[in-house]
Amino acid sequence: MRVRSASILVGSLFLSGFLAACGSTTTHSTSASTSKTTVNTAVIGLSPQSSPNWFFPVLSVQDYTDLNTQVESLMYMPLLYINGQDQVQFSRSLASGISVSHDDTVYTIRLGHQWKWSNGDPVTAQDVVFTWNISKAASTLSNSPWLYGGVGIGGVPSGWKSVTAQGKYTVVVTLTKPANPTEFELNGLSQIMPAPASAWNKYPTNMVRELRYIESIANSPSNPAYRVVDGPYQFSSMSPNNYWDFVPNPHFDGHRSTLKKVVLQYEASSTSEFDQLKSGTVNVGFLPPSLWKVRKQLTGDRMVSSYVWGFNFLQLNFSPKAPGNMGTILSNLYVRQALQMGVNQPGIIKTLFHGQGVVENGPIPPEPKTSFYDPALNTPVYPYNPAQGKKLLEDHGWHEVNGVMTRDGQKLAFTLTYTSGSDTYESIVQLLKSSWAQEGIDVTLDSMPFDNVVGEAVPSDPTKWVMLNWGGALSWSWTYEPDYFPTGTGLFNTGAANNPGLYNSPTMNKLLAALDGPATTAQTQSRLYAYEKYAAIDLPVIWLPYDPMLSEYSKYLGGIAKSFNPIEDLYYPNYWTVK
Repeated sequence: MRVRSASILVGSLFLSGFLAACGSTTTHSTSASTSKTTVNTAVIGLSPQSSPNWFFPVLSVQDYTDLNTQVESLMYMPLLYINGQDQVQFSRSLASGISVSHDDTVYTIRLGHQWKWSNGDPVTAQDVVFTWNISKAASTLSNSPWLYGGVGIGGVPSGWKSVTAQGKYTVVVTLTKPANPTEFELNGLSQIMPAPASAWNKYPTNMVRELRYIESIANSPSNPAYRVVDGPYQFSSMSPNNYWDFVPNPHFDGHRSTLKKVVLQYEASSTSEFDQLKSGTVNVGFLPPSLWKVRKQLTGDRMVSSYVWGFNFLQLNFSPKAPGNMGTILSNLYVRQALQMGVNQPGIIKTLFHGQGVVENGPIPPEPKTSFYDPALNTPVYPYNPAQGKKLLEDHGWHEVNGVMTRDGQKLAFTLTYTSGSDTYESIVQLLKSSWAQEGIDVTLDSMPFDNVVGEAVPSDPTKWVMLNWGGALSWSWTYEPDYFPTGTGLFNTGAANNPGLYNSPTMNKLLAALDGPATTAQTQSRLYAYEKYAAIDLPVIWLPYDPMLSEYSKYLGGIAKSFNPIEDLYYPNYWTVK
């Protein structure tokens, strides 16, 4: 997921539950004060304990985070830009148009001739083919050193028969079977963010060696390979666990930045980020729900509340190798039902999110409002009721022994691993522990930095965990990128790269396969609703309430809210202005 899941600045610029974490607390020397010399610098406070760690535009599954995607969007142009209305916008895409064959199997993509790399070379079809070959190799080779994070989404890789260049500016993608063109463009073609083949194609006859080379410098943005970009910014400098500087790319062919520098600022905690917003050291950031009552102290900032295209959940481990035999136990639907009944979503929203949030019952959220959401799910399938959850366990042979549900010597006890750094999320997991205790479910809480949490499950080692949440400064876990058409493919289908819990349901696979095929608009909506309903009933994960991001930015910076894309969950600083 773009662990895919959750944006980069949690609650602000780049919100996500999948923000890579690091360790120290030093402060960047750049100060975002109101002085004339620094006002053209945007200093962005990152989610606590998070830092970019993969700069190549084809992401490994373990580093498939919104923070890394945000960094790449600064440096590289997408083949297809998906706008805030969940549509392809060619004016901001490398592609200038797409033609689809009558049988929906051949997609001919025309590239705009105006796009160039920063070294003056044109962006060509060969760059697209090279990038696809990297994605394919990292998805299919048994000895690949890393797995591509988009496996299972948009038919990648098995649904793609070939990707070829026809001349300098035309790419032809042929599929193994007909696809829904809207779904394939939004979920398949949108994954390609071309890298310059001239700078990266070091081992054209040895793809494993090529993948190892990419991995070796994926977190080394000072490497000469990263000097060749086609996006609005280029990397300038960094101090690990401190800051990452980007400056405008003077050769960019799109909307050029008026800012002289964009700084990604490491934050040790949400409290320290708030203090830096207050002092002006950070001029773009987020408001943690735990500091809601003192938000008026940020007198120089504006606050904008908005939902991004995603949802929040607790990941479950269904593997029989899970600690304490819990994978086998969680494979029983009634156990998952009891767990869901112990989640007090209205209470969390009211007390911890200060009324800023919505109850969530499935993989497509009620906010932001889209035609994809089934309004029938406004009524929870499993409303909060720990007493009913306890009775459900007792009806299946469990009984309390010293306060813990037990059956045949097996205790219903496990560890919930979650990301540290958020007072709000600490309160959420404590509340979950208390509610589940009412049902006789004994939960031990274990917090660690985000990269450690991801390392537990991606690539999945089922022996290390039972339940986890990727949440950062807020509690978000998944945002829909690159699966902008929210089918759930790549997340809940068997063997998907972003299915670390090994959820396996033939019914779910069938529902998701139907969404991938050709369909009318009415058929597509009907199939989406069927998928949503089944996901709400079968509980491949435990649903948590969905809360908006609360962005904070200095009043003298303009264009931030307008340029933010809630579908991509990305900000575009090249559209920001200084008032």
